[in-house]
Amino acid sequence: MCGRYMITTAPEALRRLFKTTGPLPNLQPRYNIAPTQAAPVVRTTSGAPGRELALLRWGLVPSWSKGPDHRYSMINARAETVRSKPAYRDAFLHRRCLVPADGFYEWRREPDGKQPYRIALTNDVPFAFAGLWERWQGEGGDGIESFTIIVTQANDTIRPIHDRMPVILPPDRHDLWLEGGPDEAEALLKPFHSPSVCAYPVSTFVNNPKNDDERCIARLDETGSR
Repeated sequence: MCGRYMITTAPEALRRLFKTTGPLPNLQPRYNIAPTQAAPVVRTTSGAPGRELALLRWGLVPSWSKGPDHRYSMINARAETVRSKPAYRDAFLHRRCLVPADGFYEWRREPDGKQPYRIALTNDVPFAFAGLWERWQGEGGDGIESFTIIVTQANDTIRPIHDRMPVILPPDRHDLWLEGGPDEAEALLKPFHSPSVCAYPVSTFVNNPKNDDERCIARLDETGSR
């Protein structure tokens, strides 16, 4: 599962990394993105070649649903069933996206509670989760564009913390995920290379989604203070 993540990379740097065109959204550094909040995704532009960086709601709202669910639902889609499950099937075929991130958080169960960890690439550069997006239209004309992050089995680095992890796509697989056929896309839904990922404990400050600053990613001090 992926229930919190961060993206602090500047919009212009994201444009270069993901080869987007058009106007950039007003993005502030986010250290603790939580479900139902708006976050940037990269998707192909409608009716024209190219890609755009757009702000969408985290937590997929299927086009056929009654509307958004304010619980933490449909924030993740399981890689094993994303192609067949009705809630995700059409988006998998037609509306795949990249979700930029600098890291994400996972919680390990311990005798005295859950210990949060920040997980990132060892070189601490931005990367992309595999995602899906949808557009929901209400009867009153109100529309919501939303996304979900695809998760798979954890790799060796993350398994001691949690048994699932988001699908991380290396840059040379971005084109294939956005524009490839369903068989090619499904083949990308694998755990990321373990030696390229690192994890370290952080304070329970990150547990509160209202907390959104650099303290969320500070390494837990040697005394074990939370």
